[in-house]
Amino acid sequence: MNRVTRVIPVDPTRPDPAAIEEGAQALRDGKLVAFPTETVYGLGANALDERAVEAIFEAKERPANDPLIVHIAHIGQLNLCAAHVPAAARKLGLAFWAGPLTMILPKRPAIPDVVTAGLGSVAVRVPAHRVARALMEMSGVPVAAPSANRFSRPSPTSAAHVLDDLNGRVDLIFDGGPTEIGLESTIVDFTVDPPALRRPGGLTLEQIRVVIPDVQPVAQRIAADQPQLAPGQLARHYAPRATLTLYEGESGPLVHRLGADIRTATAQGERVGILAPDEDLMALAPVIAAAAAAGRVEVRPYGSRRDPARAARELFGALRDLDATGVSVIFATAVGPAGLGLAIRDRLVRAAEGRVKTC
Repeated sequence: MNRVTRVIPVDPTRPDPAAIEEGAQALRDGKLVAFPTETVYGLGANALDERAVEAIFEAKERPANDPLIVHIAHIGQLNLCAAHVPAAARKLGLAFWAGPLTMILPKRPAIPDVVTAGLGSVAVRVPAHRVARALMEMSGVPVAAPSANRFSRPSPTSAAHVLDDLNGRVDLIFDGGPTEIGLESTIVDFTVDPPALRRPGGLTLEQIRVVIPDVQPVAQRIAADQPQLAPGQLARHYAPRATLTLYEGESGPLVHRLGADIRTATAQGERVGILAPDEDLMALAPVIAAAAAAGRVEVRPYGSRRDPARAARELFGALRDLDATGVSVIFATAVGPAGLGLAIRDRLVRAAEGRVKTC
């Protein structure tokens, strides 16, 4: 992996056609191109080029049993990837594409097995970001693209995050600024009946059920050496280098338990990171002040319980920033179980590898 990585700034609302054509040609030539989507940054390769797709796995150090999502320019290109599209899937795609929705469908033979981890199904989405869609349109090929980070690390929501993880491993990075949603797409599996929500994401379960009322959430945390039915199923994923623990429960007991654990950890010489919404940090302010005076605590707020969209947008950036301070443990709280809160909790549980303290 001795690639020369170039970073090309692009206007996210009016991307330069010459720059996009350069990226499109790179995809056609079998190169790796990182680009912004409305969810997180993706690492793209021509989905029909087996060697190019293998290079994604090599660059990310991603296991071959973890399938990729194929990105297309519009719903009319589904027949490039899917052998069959159930009526419910087409209805959902028409309602929410372009956008943060991925659908799992029976795959066409033209999609190499390396893309789908040998499964007979393929995950497909139409991104809403103008840079991403322009790349799909100009390249003329479906683009396999997981998140543009090292395997199991927090997802990238800026080009700087991509460069931190993949400099020298990819050919081009389009810098379109921070992503809008900040969480990966929602994955709905239409190869089962009723359809299964495999991964909560930027499209909420409540929104999906307006169109497909019988969709069922399926909570799975699968070990890395087991077959993955869809991206984002691993028990350990989105993880910092520090050991992360998630705290959840009613505000009073949560603050009491978390405060006690902060005092214990700092007294034992640990450097503690705290990742929490604004309201939780305000409640913890006296404990944090005491630990900060001893130089034992780092704090990164992310959003607010009253504004889950901002919390989603800021989560991965705050987690990366906190981890970069060199703390040994991170104590985190979530924003609640509804709407985007379901996806935020999913990311934090996987980042914690299941370490959840219920207060």
